[in-house]
Amino acid sequence: MISIKSEKEIEYMRDAGKIIVLIFDELHKIIRPGISTLELDRVAEKLIKSHSGIASFKGYAGLPGSIRFPGSICSSINSEVVHGIPDSNVKLVEGDIVSIDVGVSLNGYHADAARTYGVGKINSLATKLIKVTEECFFKGIKFAKSGLHISDISGAIQDHVESQGFSVVRDYVGHGIGRKLHEDPAVPNYRAPGKGPKLYVGMTLAIEPMVNQGDYEVDLLKNKWTVITADGSLSAHYENTIAITNKEPIVLTI
Repeated sequence: MISIKSEKEIEYMRDAGKIIVLIFDELHKIIRPGISTLELDRVAEKLIKSHSGIASFKGYAGLPGSIRFPGSICSSINSEVVHGIPDSNVKLVEGDIVSIDVGVSLNGYHADAARTYGVGKINSLATKLIKVTEECFFKGIKFAKSGLHISDISGAIQDHVESQGFSVVRDYVGHGIGRKLHEDPAVPNYRAPGKGPKLYVGMTLAIEPMVNQGDYEVDLLKNKWTVITADGSLSAHYENTIAITNKEPIVLTI
């Protein structure tokens, strides 16, 4: 069931989003060769707690048989698409790209966002991949308007990605968000059958293109969390939480 949020509820989500913005600002400063993904996680967790928030991901239940997610962020490097687990033994290397996904709950409402960063000097293809992944989010939200459909967002994302020679992950999609981290509706980044739900004022969505350099097929590691590209190609991730209005959407995590 899709929930419609009041203006007050959307403000609560915006407040959670402000914490995420602070986290990205800080992580951008310290992402460098030699730093571990666990160090990044600890910086994020400290900021969340200092602003009275709760890390949405920490302790999140995954697939049967998997551990509860141990981190406050997901840190996914190079061919890792999403849900990389922070680890003191995993250190960034010059030329890597790393996707940081952060969820924060404040006053009982969640916000969720992701960014992909280059580590030191990266090659031109990686630079283009990161740029296109961000661009396709903004292409998509041009259609995030009351009266249109989820498929309008999805199609705009897919068209831009594929026009640039990349592919969109099919097995993982965006989602509704609010009192729960994951709510209805699903928000694919590609044209799924049908139009999908109609958009109404007060809907809140986490739109998150996951874009691969090569094919869109993915595999799941044995930890039952980390998703990787099946062909070993690079992957980038860009996400924001938005609210549908009677005009342009509000982006709550910028």
